Amino acid sequence: MRKYIAEFIGTFWLVLGGCGSAILAAAYPEVGIGLLGVSLAFGLTVLTMAYAIGHISGCHLNPAVSIGLWVGGRFESKELAPYIIAQVLGAVLAAAILYLIASGQAGFVIDSSAAGAFATNGYGELSPGGYSMFSALLIEVVLTMMFLFIIFGATDKRAPAGMAPIAIGLGLTLIHLISIPVTNTSVNPARSTGVALFVGDGQLAQLWFFWVAPIMGAVVGAMVYRAIASEK
Repeated sequence: MRKYIAEFIGTFWLVLGGCGSAILAAAYPEVGIGLLGVSLAFGLTVLTMAYAIGHISGCHLNPAVSIGLWVGGRFESKELAPYIIAQVLGAVLAAAILYLIASGQAGFVIDSSAAGAFATNGYGELSPGGYSMFSALLIEVVLTMMFLFIIFGATDKRAPAGMAPIAIGLGLTLIHLISIPVTNTSVNPARSTGVALFVGDGQLAQLWFFWVAPIMGAVVGAMVYRAIASEK
């Protein structure tokens, strides 16, 4: 159970810190921390948790990462479902706390017709930049693929010891810098699920996409790394 609790806490921190920065600080008071600040917040949550719980659970914090590591032969199949459940529950709890915090502001309301409402992900009318479903699919698949490639490479036994959290955290920061305008950046089905549940409507209807696309990318990333980095 220690591994599952660690994943729960880690994913809770990722959503609280990453989505919280987008909901509470991105536009405060007028300009706020902006896209760069939100990108750094997501990267810092992963970096800090990688050092805090990496030795306990591996610090996946993401169903796509868990599935990718399983495809890549670095994760046992019996652990897959409990990890994903723990990650989703952690994300939902973080989103619930963010909702309670945001509700304390006078006049707070979630406009489900607005792109990126409550840090949700979307394509088409719900894309921050109005990008199509195809553009969203391409960027989510490719960036999740590269994220898994970074994770596999940074945690390879041949890589410099102790540096993996930095590479992975900065990798996630870069991913957000690229893709926030397109989908508001998912690459993580648990992160997408937590906030979408509190918005509903179109965001909830598009949630399936932000499970399918990141998982596709994770599987490809795992297979590519295995193909080029195998010692056999």
